Amino acid sequence: MRKFVLDTSIFVSSQAYVVFGSNPQQAFNNFLDIISTLKNVKFFMPPSVKEELFKFIDEKKCSNKHLKFIEYLPPSKYEIKIPGSLLYLLIEDLRLRINKGLRIAEKSVRGVGRGDKEEEIIKRLRQEYRVALREGIIDSIQDVDLLLLSYQLKATLVSEDKGLLEWSRKLGIESFNTQDLYKFLGEMKEC
Repeated sequence: MRKFVLDTSIFVSSQAYVVFGSNPQQAFNNFLDIISTLKNVKFFMPPSVKEELFKFIDEKKCSNKHLKFIEYLPPSKYEIKIPGSLLYLLIEDLRLRINKGLRIAEKSVRGVGRGDKEEEIIKRLRQEYRVALREGIIDSIQDVDLLLLSYQLKATLVSEDKGLLEWSRKLGIESFNTQDLYKFLGEMKEC
């Protein structure tokens, strides 16, 4: 039995619109239609991610008979054992990001001294700071739930979030992006 843990991003990203549908509602409904025909595959989603997903789509517009093909399961947060080396990697990553953020702030302050426009400085600071501190990192409860559940179930994590995909590799979790999942589903339909 092949298991997958699903992230919201596979239904709300531009990649989802390429393979599953032109908006989040259509992408999710089309995905449900596809998986309802498959055997030997299970799909999971942490409740925190389900809650996040249903901020983008209307649950009432989803077929109840198809919704049952995704099991909403929280990770066993207190029972899961993960390698301690991951904590070291996380702390090192955070330290590097904080230092990078400090350098970006220093650069912005220097811009004030040169007479740069305040609005431009703030805009550039926010953009560079966001990239430095948020891209490529796990930064939400949903991210942690997805990683832990995938690890617990020995399931493939499916996401478009670069940080999640990077950290899944660090944990030894197989990961797919939306295109990979779509290709896999196509192969399963042919069986």
